[in-house]
Amino acid sequence: MVPETYYTMLSAILFSIGVVGVLVRRNPLVIFMSIELMLNAANLALVAFGARFGAADAQVLVFFVMTVAAAEVAVGLAIIVAIFRLRRRLSVDDLSLMRW
Repeated sequence: MVPETYYTMLSAILFSIGVVGVLVRRNPLVIFMSIELMLNAANLALVAFGARFGAADAQVLVFFVMTVAAAEVAVGLAIIVAIFRLRRRLSVDDLSLMRW
């Protein structure tokens, strides 16, 4: 049996990698992958603590988080493809200029 501290540490490392990816990278696709990595790290922590305390509620919550993440990726990728077709390049800095 693997202790839950290993799962917690792995979750913290994955979440940290995701935060660094969001803060450092300028490509929207990499930012989306980093956000997905952070969501999966949170899911791992939820499952680990749910198994520790013997509650199935965490697994149900993980299912809903995965569903929302899949919808977010579908909408986000559709927006990114539409912007790429319009501008022929992807950069978060260029997307911030689209407000005006």
